[in-house]
Amino acid sequence: MEPLGTLLLLLFLATSGAEQPRDSLREELLLSPLPSGDVAATFQFRTRWDSDLQREGVSHYRLFPKALGQLISKYSVRELHLSLTQGFWRTRSWGQPYLQAPAGAELWVWFQESVSDVDKAWKDLSNILSGIFCASLNFIDSTNTVVPTASFKPLGLANVTDHHFLRYAVLPREVVCTENLTPWKKLLPCSSKAGLAVLLKAERLFHSSYHSQAVHIRPICRDASCLSMSWELRQTLTVVFDSFASGHGKKDWSLFKIFSRTLTEACPLASQSKVYVDISSKGQEKELLEVSPAPLSVHEASVQGDRRTYAVYDLLNPGLFNGSRSLNVQLKWKRPQDGLDLAVPVLHAQRYVSGYGLETGEISTLIYNTHPYRAFPVLLLETVPWYLRLYIHTLTIITKGKENKPSYIHYQPAQDRQRPHLLEMLIQLPANSVTKITIQFERALLKWTEYTPDPNHGFYVSPSVLSALVPSVIAMKEEDEDQSPLFASLRGGNHDLKCSERAGKVAFNPFTTNSGLNENLPSRPGHSLLRKRRLPTGDSATLVKI
Repeated sequence: MEPLGTLLLLLFLATSGAEQPRDSLREELLLSPLPSGDVAATFQFRTRWDSDLQREGVSHYRLFPKALGQLISKYSVRELHLSLTQGFWRTRSWGQPYLQAPAGAELWVWFQESVSDVDKAWKDLSNILSGIFCASLNFIDSTNTVVPTASFKPLGLANVTDHHFLRYAVLPREVVCTENLTPWKKLLPCSSKAGLAVLLKAERLFHSSYHSQAVHIRPICRDASCLSMSWELRQTLTVVFDSFASGHGKKDWSLFKIFSRTLTEACPLASQSKVYVDISSKGQEKELLEVSPAPLSVHEASVQGDRRTYAVYDLLNPGLFNGSRSLNVQLKWKRPQDGLDLAVPVLHAQRYVSGYGLETGEISTLIYNTHPYRAFPVLLLETVPWYLRLYIHTLTIITKGKENKPSYIHYQPAQDRQRPHLLEMLIQLPANSVTKITIQFERALLKWTEYTPDPNHGFYVSPSVLSALVPSVIAMKEEDEDQSPLFASLRGGNHDLKCSERAGKVAFNPFTTNSGLNENLPSRPGHSLLRKRRLPTGDSATLVKI
């Protein structure tokens, strides 16, 4: 019996002496009624690992996906951002999006300085991601890849911003379906077996007006001193449900109504699991809104410059499931509403194709600055396929009837079947103005094997990207970040992002206009997509709604 007792003692000592896990998981769901009567659901699963994957010999993975961890280590990836989107965000009907992405597939990656052949690493990386997410990312090549010179600054901890180590590509024709959602869910520590992920039922998610899933990987500061580095993985998913049509003219909705499921428990591996319901309203409408069950707490946050109020349901709180075994959040309006007021954004844009025939045409971009007295400098990035031969001498920028000369311009002409056009310009937008940017093009004669499988559907053009630095009048509280990483990312600034500003003091808010243009038929200006991506702000700068 003595050897057995010694063995048990050794096992106990080994267990008690084990160090605390260095990784954590936070899952959050934000439910927002939209002015049109639709409902937007934003999921965010944040996995943080206090480890340096590129310096330490990591062989054991607990919460962080092993497939992505090995990818970062092998190809010396500094940052990786991938989004797969189906549909267009209707800015005029839904307001400003929280987490934005263009239609199709978008991938941009920062590599470490130790990478000698960036193009080869980019090609290998896109092929591996194609296999992981069951997407057509293997079609990313030199014909649709660009190296921006000023846009897409690093979102995480970075000391050098040499854009030679940056690659950006978009596949606007990519179709997103169940085979992309399944591997995305398998990266979650609890998969879709427990926690908020049980609501991710493909049948309901793809029966929606808009669907966007993304993966963001970046290095962040481990603590306030920023002496050591951690890795952060954010898996986000945004869905817009047309509950107004399915509810027979009513804006009332519930979790079971939109997801066909309810919540029963949190993910056992999560340190935070919360559901937020936007109950913000203006004036007398505040008394017309009723949410059940009654929330145990209320959270106030500044999102895109607006002060918002949220009902909070903490799945880790035992008192939440006292009355029942499941949580089915319901929101009801006490009387029918004609619609909520939709504030006009300070900066927004639209893009369309004009002309006639199949030989020539013109791409027009309209940028609106509705601020009454403040002017904004914006950075425009245009990526145009090689088979659209741009006439750069026809480029015109008109503001209030006068020519608006850009203070910075970078143009890289395309090469047939080798690389696309790349145009970057820094333009000053006067207050309360509309700036129109036009450029003419000519369609090249393609070989019959170069046409798409459905040529009558037209050719898709990559989205434009507008970057703008907009100061805020609403201060952000850093202490709110620990309570809700989701709202920290929606506001566009948190402690982790501020650490990266030691290298670059410029912050950008890129947004994208119409990401899929059918060239066979001129598209109307009303058919546009507005996308803004929140980037880090400086230590003394914050953001307002744009």
